[in-house]
Amino acid sequence: MTGSGRRFCTLAGLLIWLGSTAVAAAETVTLFAAASATDAVNEIAEAYAAKTGDAIRPVVAASSTLARQIDQGAPADLFLSANVRWMDHLDQKGQIVAESRLTLLSNRLALVAPGDSDLRVDLAPDIPLAEKLGDGRLAIGDPAHVPAGVYAQQALEALGLWQGLSGKLAQAANVRAALVLVERGEVAAGIVYETDAAISKHIRVVDLFPAAVTPEIHYPLAIVAGRDSPAVRRVYDFLTGEEAAAIFRKHGFTGTARER
Repeated sequence: MTGSGRRFCTLAGLLIWLGSTAVAAAETVTLFAAASATDAVNEIAEAYAAKTGDAIRPVVAASSTLARQIDQGAPADLFLSANVRWMDHLDQKGQIVAESRLTLLSNRLALVAPGDSDLRVDLAPDIPLAEKLGDGRLAIGDPAHVPAGVYAQQALEALGLWQGLSGKLAQAANVRAALVLVERGEVAAGIVYETDAAISKHIRVVDLFPAAVTPEIHYPLAIVAGRDSPAVRRVYDFLTGEEAAAIFRKHGFTGTARER
């Protein structure tokens, strides 16, 4: 082989090595996030990849499902819960890095109906909501474990409406599943987060639940125990930074003081 040929092969080999090194250096961090944050965290993942070349892998489901999976050893690096109780559950079992825990976001509850529905309701104590639903049902997250369903039950109880609706509920596996039931017209109405209502073109907001009867809806974020690393810390810093905050705001979330 000539000298120029050897130099070409050496250069080609160097380029291949550099390329493989770059691929190896790219790191993926897994974020377990509440289903209600799906659109926001997907957009944040895209922004992070564009900025850093590394990846955030969002895994979205009901906060209760994700917390149980983390408790059973699922390889999550970060957890964004729609319910403080499920973060408390992991915290008490030593499953999160306690000093990393903070309150990242807030939300509100909305009563929604299919886009072509003529349902009109002003949410107030003791209104005949069950009667207004007619033969239809009310979609909510399963109040046994889905945060949005837990909040919905608490809000309805505060308004004196829960008992009258107990036979008219369509319980869903998570809040996005409840939203889909409304979008498809399979129910007369549903209770979802305000942020979920904002992303759907097939439903309309009937009314927002009064702040006085709605539990505080906060989204805590924490690093999962045993998963702390420089790559995870970079994603954590990005999630708690202004660029991610702007994306969360765009999707209807409100911020908090970002403290426990």
